Amino acid sequence: MTRTSTRLILLACAALAPLAAGPAAAQDRSTMSFFITSANPGRGGDFGGLAGADAHCQTLATAVGSRRTWRAYLSTQAAGGQPAVNARDRIGAGPWRNANGVVIANSLAELHGTNNLTKQTGLTERGEVVNGFGDTPNNHDILTGSRPDGTAFPPDNDMTCRNWTSGDAGTVMLGHADRTGTNPNPEANQSWNSSHGSRGCSLELLRTTGSAGFLYCFAID
Repeated sequence: MTRTSTRLILLACAALAPLAAGPAAAQDRSTMSFFITSANPGRGGDFGGLAGADAHCQTLATAVGSRRTWRAYLSTQAAGGQPAVNARDRIGAGPWRNANGVVIANSLAELHGTNNLTKQTGLTERGEVVNGFGDTPNNHDILTGSRPDGTAFPPDNDMTCRNWTSGDAGTVMLGHADRTGTNPNPEANQSWNSSHGSRGCSLELLRTTGSAGFLYCFAID
């Protein structure tokens, strides 16, 4: 083989390399059925209600190629004649897998019992690890408005930023996505969905307790 023919073969291989790398480099999100949002819409705890929070999950998932139907893991409290809504009743039956295909939980009982949600498995829709306790900034406080079993709080104290319509007044129950923090209660400190309340519902006040206003999102199909 001459030097000229060898050079032509190498040039041809180089030209084909990007075509071969393209599909392989693309991330397959067909199995993803759980993620933590990578961003807040910019209004803190105000998502325009449950419908707006669901739409936020849907938009982020669709942007990375998911074709599933998504719901935010959020509870609401009874108000204005409307009954409370439990987060656990909105997210299907499982199993739920993160962006890398790792199972978070196989069922509702497992999700609210001994699940596989950790800092390493609680990924965003982009497959990225969420900053946790000890990182700068710390974003481990995820909005849920829920009790440990995934049910709603009674209506006497606001724990849902006024049912996800307030980016100012009110408070919200937060969970530790990395299962650690400074809560003196060991069980609550490790709770992914019900660790402690916030200091308010604005992004500024949420940040003071380690939250960027992120949500847990689950596919229901």
